[in-house]
Amino acid sequence: MSATESPSYPRTERTTPSRARQRVSYDRELVHSVLDAGYLCHLGFVAEGQPVVLPTLYARLGERLYLHGSTGARALRAPEQPVCVTVTQVDGLVLARSAFHHSINYRSVVVHGTARRITDEALARTALDALVDSVVAGRSADCRPANAKELAATAVLELDLMEVSAKVRTGGPNDDPADLELPHWSGVLPVQLAYGTPLPAQDGGSSAPLPDYLRQPVGA
Repeated sequence: MSATESPSYPRTERTTPSRARQRVSYDRELVHSVLDAGYLCHLGFVAEGQPVVLPTLYARLGERLYLHGSTGARALRAPEQPVCVTVTQVDGLVLARSAFHHSINYRSVVVHGTARRITDEALARTALDALVDSVVAGRSADCRPANAKELAATAVLELDLMEVSAKVRTGGPNDDPADLELPHWSGVLPVQLAYGTPLPAQDGGSSAPLPDYLRQPVGA
């Protein structure tokens, strides 16, 4: 069985947490589900000896992540760059009777590896389409693709999913037994992503009907 066929990613020193080890998982399907649920990540790297963390868009295609940015960004200038990418989905606010035991229900993924700058134009266009569709599924086919000038100003990184771990927190508060009778509300406040009504551009340009791929998220 190859590495990509294995149901789990290999555990490494960098993907082994020092705390809450019971919450960590290397399950491939879980990792993919957390990554596919979002489109915003935080990209960490070292620039001129200093740690830098930047928010950016990402998309997953198979066992690779694709990250988007400007060619002027420090993380994207080098052909290769050691990076750490984190993705977090928040599912609930855990409110305990004590301040110490307040927490968050979440699903997170951490990816370590070497990000590579994509130089092949066809692959770059495929990755950019995936990035657009990761934000709004179906959008890449319903907008003008990047022209040569725009493509030259856009940098795309690819990062293999090899050193990967997921971490999940579920359930209610972990109040101390001595606090159970305190007169404070305790429980979970669920958190969900909600989309508002699409607002058409007010730029005087042509107007098209609301596409079907935008009707479903808002129930229109």
